[in-house]
Amino acid sequence: MRRIIVALPLLAGALIWMPEGKAQTFAATGTTSVGVTVVAEASLSVSTTTTTLTSVGTLFANYTGTTNLVYKIRTSGTSGTGSITAEVTTDFAPSGGPSVATPPTAGDTLAYTCTGAASGTPCSGSQTSSTTAATNVASFGAGASSSYAGDAAGLNWTLINDPKYATGSYAATVTFTVSST
Repeated sequence: MRRIIVALPLLAGALIWMPEGKAQTFAATGTTSVGVTVVAEASLSVSTTTTTLTSVGTLFANYTGTTNLVYKIRTSGTSGTGSITAEVTTDFAPSGGPSVATPPTAGDTLAYTCTGAASGTPCSGSQTSSTTAATNVASFGAGASSSYAGDAAGLNWTLINDPKYATGSYAATVTFTVSST
């Protein structure tokens, strides 16, 4: 009679001794480097979209009103600068009333003084508005930065109340520009 011997591989025996239901855990990790380049930036919003100038008090008292601004700014640390400017981009219309470019009487002006600009320097004294050049509202030096919510600035307007103005309603457009380097 012949005998048949069956040899089981050793591995099969090892599997018999493994406990059932045991899960093996593996973990892996990775890293990344996060970089950012922070640049000079500026933004501006005009809080008072329509500024109504009114004459209060005595007859022919000058017209006055206030425009409020909120700005955010960051200038570069060593040589950066920034500014907020105003320019009358559309003169008063219709004709016959006040005018920045060609007033009916020499010396009639639309002028303003500046307030606020906590992170910069507001304009000094009275500024005469222009239709041909931007005029200063605020200036900022190197390393200037506003608060996260923005900083407030304002213009207190004065328009000469000339008796030569024809009665009626007049409007002009003032464009504000903020810049930062």
